[in-house]
Amino acid sequence: MRLLLDECLPKQLKRHFIGHQTLTVPEAGLASLKNGALLRQLSGKFDVFITVDSNLRFQQNLAAFNIAVIVLRAHSNDMADLLPLVPEVLTMIESAKPGMAVEVRTPESK
Repeated sequence: MRLLLDECLPKQLKRHFIGHQTLTVPEAGLASLKNGALLRQLSGKFDVFITVDSNLRFQQNLAAFNIAVIVLRAHSNDMADLLPLVPEVLTMIESAKPGMAVEVRTPESK
């Protein structure tokens, strides 16, 4: 799968998605694009967009884009808080459908 990590995520997180082609937004040359413009650029080029922006699915019509979105919900966007989410994200990636958003949360953020 082709994954893209949002700018607000630590770039070191990408090495934990073993077996997937993973880039960060800056590595993909898409830094500073706003959500709608970013999703238009991603559509069809990546399979899954991973972010911590929980408002994205309310601000954008995700069904209009050919990309799945996984929203990480942790105490913070620090590696220590995000790493426990990686196993569930890896599972969710396999069933993620374009135009849909799913949340992966730490137990304490539910």
